[in-house]
Amino acid sequence: MPGFSGILPAAITPVDDDGTLLTSSFELLLTRLYEAGAHGLYVCGQTGEGLSLAPEVRERALEIALAQSPAGRVVVAHVGAASTREALRLARHAARAGAHAISSLPPAAAPSFAAVRAYYEALAAAGPPVLIYYFPEFSPTIQTVDQVLELCSIPNVVGLKFTDFDLYRLSLLQRAGYTVLNGRDEVLAAGLLMGAHGGIGSFYNLVPELFVDLYNHTQAGRWTEARAVQDRINLLIRAVLHFPLIAAIKRLLSWSGIPSGHPVLPRLPLEPAAEGALRAAVAASGFNPEGFLTAA
Repeated sequence: MPGFSGILPAAITPVDDDGTLLTSSFELLLTRLYEAGAHGLYVCGQTGEGLSLAPEVRERALEIALAQSPAGRVVVAHVGAASTREALRLARHAARAGAHAISSLPPAAAPSFAAVRAYYEALAAAGPPVLIYYFPEFSPTIQTVDQVLELCSIPNVVGLKFTDFDLYRLSLLQRAGYTVLNGRDEVLAAGLLMGAHGGIGSFYNLVPELFVDLYNHTQAGRWTEARAVQDRINLLIRAVLHFPLIAAIKRLLSWSGIPSGHPVLPRLPLEPAAEGALRAAVAASGFNPEGFLTAA
């Protein structure tokens, strides 16, 4: 079993306007990520628009990710869905396909913490190890460290994706013995300093080499160098976050030679004026808006 650590890009899911998976583009993206040194993948999460895709598309994307992954790399399938029934369908498929773990955002419709716990208990009984998803901006139902620890105590839950800027809270969860994967790209270096075992992120699609370099610096204790790489990454993040995130990343990948389509509706594509502004902003941050296929 590969370890749940290192750099796990939250892979974009390239689709056409009908929501059909662009298989060759997805394969090209995964090859790119692994050639950059990624330690695994996080498939069909928020960045991968899993909640907006048909279950069949999500299942096919996971199968491709598993087929494309070299030995020793970890593939985590995000199975969050509008209903527990659909999430369980995806979890059982992930188990059959050979995913190393499943993960899920808390259900948006859950009325209480008890409902969230029941949801994760159902997923944990479905097969692969579970990484819960702590994201207070998305799900305010989970508020305290004690609640997160209660979820992590569910049998077959091994840890969590931690998407928050409260890195003291991250450190408390890591000290309790659970795998914690940092989910805020802007503070990966700080998250690793506070005990995170790795990271899952959106911008890993664009500059995976930089995230791998950052991680390697931290593992060797080179914190000054890690901070310098983080600062460079953050120049790109600040530039791109002026635009809708998924639309911007898909455009940048498409311009760089990985046709990724547009976001799944109801997310809207960038208007032509916004595309021009994105090109200018990325160039001003020191990156080539058409060069994300090449090492940064």
